[in-house]
Order: sequence, then C-alpha cells, then structure tokens
Amino acid sequence: MSDTHAETAFIRTEMLGPQLPPVTERGVVKWLRENLFAGWTNTALTLVALFVVFWLVQLALPWWLNGVWNATSLGECRTIAGPEGGACWAVIKARWHQYIFGFYPQDMYWRPIVAFGLMFVALAPVLYYGLRSGARLVGVVAVLTVVSLAALDHDIGHVVLAAVVMAGLFALAWVAPKRLVYVTLLYPFLAFWLLWGGSIWKPVATLAGFGVMVLVYRLIQPRLGVVMGTATGFITACLYWLFVQGSVTAALAGVPPELVPVNSDQFGGFLLAFVIGVTAISCSLPIGILLALGRRSDMLLIKTLSVGFIEFIRGVPLITMLFTASLLLQYFLPPRTNFDLILRVVILVTLFAAAYIAEVIRGGLAALPRGQYEAADALGLDYWQAQRLIIMPQALKISIPGIVSTFIGLFKDTTLVSFVGLLDPLRGVTQIVRADINWKGIYWEPYIFVGVIFFLICFGMSRYSMYLEQKLKTDHR
Repeated sequence: MSDTHAETAFIRTEMLGPQLPPVTERGVVKWLRENLFAGWTNTALTLVALFVVFWLVQLALPWWLNGVWNATSLGECRTIAGPEGGACWAVIKARWHQYIFGFYPQDMYWRPIVAFGLMFVALAPVLYYGLRSGARLVGVVAVLTVVSLAALDHDIGHVVLAAVVMAGLFALAWVAPKRLVYVTLLYPFLAFWLLWGGSIWKPVATLAGFGVMVLVYRLIQPRLGVVMGTATGFITACLYWLFVQGSVTAALAGVPPELVPVNSDQFGGFLLAFVIGVTAISCSLPIGILLALGRRSDMLLIKTLSVGFIEFIRGVPLITMLFTASLLLQYFLPPRTNFDLILRVVILVTLFAAAYIAEVIRGGLAALPRGQYEAADALGLDYWQAQRLIIMPQALKISIPGIVSTFIGLFKDTTLVSFVGLLDPLRGVTQIVRADINWKGIYWEPYIFVGVIFFLICFGMSRYSMYLEQKLKTDHR
C-alpha cells in the first residue's frame, strides 16, 4: 500500500507565482467595502449622505456655473445672469486689491509683496532647517514674487531689484541653507521698514537693543549663570530702548535710505491679517515655552506669576483684550506717547496665544516619563541644557497637533480686530464694499472669497503639521 501511494503521489518541483488577492480584498472595491458599505448601518448612512450631497450640488452648481465676472454693479450682474441667477464674482474682480491690501497706497504695493515673499524665505530655515527643500521653497517664492511684481508694479526698477535679491537668497539657500537663519533673525526689522516705511535707522536702532542684550548676557552669564545673565541683559536692553534709542533715531533722521511712511489706518485685508497673525504666532511660541517651564518651576514666585498670568488670560475673552488694547492701554503710557494701534493689538494677541500655547506645551512636558529627567541628571546636564537637548525637543514633538491647532485658531481670530476699528478682510473690508451703492445688497460672494483664502491658509498649516509629525515620528521605525 505504501508502494502504491509512493507511485501515485505528486510532488511540485517549482514554486507557484504570486497571485492577486480576491477582487473584494484589493483596490477601490476593498476601500468602498471597508469605509462606505461595511454594514447595514454604514450603507444606509452612505446613501443618505450621497443623496444630501447630490441635492446640495444640484441646488448650488447652476449658481456657480452661471457666475458673472465682468460687471460694474450688482444690478448689471443680475441683468447679465438673467432669470436663472448666478454668482456676481465681478465684485471680487473690482475690489480684490482692497481685500488683499486694504487701503495701502497702490503705487507702493511692491513693498508688501516683497515683504510677503521674504517672509517665506525667512520661514525656510525654520520649516526645513539645513535641507534642500528649503532652497526649493525659496526658489518657488522668488519666482512668484517677481511675477507678482511684474504684474502689479509698473516700475521696472522694483522688479529688477527684487529679482536680484531673490536670486541671491536662492543661491545662499542652495549653497549654505543653514545661513538663511540670519535672514530669519533680520526679517522682522526689514519687514517693519518695508511695510511702515520711514527711515531704516529706526528698526536698526531697535535691533541694536538686542545686540546690547546679547553683549550683556555674554558678560554676566559665565559669572552669575543663565538666569541672571538673561535678566540683566533684558533689563539693560529695555533701558536702552526707553532712554537711548529715541536719541539715536532722532540723530539719524533724514539719513538715507528712507521710504515714504504709511499710517496703520491704511492697512487692511489679508495684509493686516498676516501682519497680526504671523507676528503673534512667531512671538507667542517662545513666550509660551517660558510660561510652561515657569508653571512647572520649583521656585514659588516664578510658578505663582506664571500660573496667575495663564489663568487670567484664559479666563478673559479675546475681544475684551482687543478693547483693552484699543481704549485702555494708552492710559498706562506716558503723556503724548503715540503707541500704534496695530502694535497694541499684536502685543495683546501674542500674550493671549502664549497662555494657550503654554498649556499645550505643559501637557507635552507632563507626558514625558520621569526617566527622561533622570537620564539628563545622570549625564550631568544642568537645567537649561537638559531642557534644550532632551526634554523640550520631545515635549514639542508631542505638542505639535495642539500648537498648530492654536496657531490656526489665532490666525482666524485676527478677524476680530474689526471691532477696534481695523479693516480685517472678513468684516472690515466687506462692509466698506457693501456700503458702495454699486454693490449694495451683495452678500455671499465676498464671504465665500475670504473664506476660501482662510481655508487654504489654515489647511496648509494643518498639512505641514502632519508632515512634521511623520518626519519626527521615530519611536516605531
């Protein structure tokens, strides 16, 4: 029996080739079955959702497709659209410059355009430090900046100057990408000069105060430590800004280069949103980190002050702080002090965001196991070395979703500045446009336009957050 079995047995001499999985376990069919038709409940919800989407598209699509782009008034739009009706996008075409620049002088549009392009150059080493991706970002921004200037500015000198500067920055980003960090440090002062104009020596004199701070810190820190060195440097810089900078600026007044001054009441639209949002985001993160460390400090005074500041700010609505910036802050300043309204709003919005970021970062610090602190102590690191090299990098990685969520909310909250007389794109500019007799009665189109731009900006921040999370996710590789 065993011989018969041996004669009839079949032994495969070659391996089977790879076979495709069943149709229901691959591709689109698998995704549909798992995500849309995974059961009776899921299938019913999917069908209801598809019906609602189809119904909304059926209602809105003719309005979108029958839109009018060339008209001088809402009445002309309705005449062109006919009885079917349609969106009047002509208001965006006629007033786009106010939504973007507010009432900034049109012959000076090159200044905010260059400042906006340089902003992305300054962000390149922050987003892609030491990577060629930063150089590619600078290259794309350089091309877009020059093209925008060529389309909006009729002075060829501005276009050539911007092209030369952007080409030099691209070369620097390609050869030595880490050196772009100097552009990041200088950008706030250069952007202030470009946007507000006046003598360049005013921001230079302000920058000199930071130089004084660094110099005093380096003199004091080896003898008295980091805390005393930082405190002494900061106090010295404040004394310089209060009592010395004014004399330096006055002595250099009229010395070129100098740009035509622009008042803050001429700012508006997305230019104003970016000025407030980007400045508040950039300044609130380091302040929030210090507040989070202060809240977890063992020093009673520092902990009490940090907790009191955070809880007070979180218990007050942002609109209340904006009214404080507009009406009350001026009373606490010396007589005849001209404190710019935008600067007041930026300061209070920054403090507001810093309190929320402090709590987000405190959550990241609390999530770290105690062993990380013990490992830093075992290596012989002092407090600031441990925070810089071990603790804070891990806490910030954990806190990325919360930090970016706070930044997105902060950027959207810049629309609240309309309540203190500033022309934000959502309410300030839209009300002015709708007050024009030619566009009186228009409603949806301006809000849709502003909403789409806000969505694109916030969606871009969200996608970069996801990219950063994946890049820093090293625990399961």
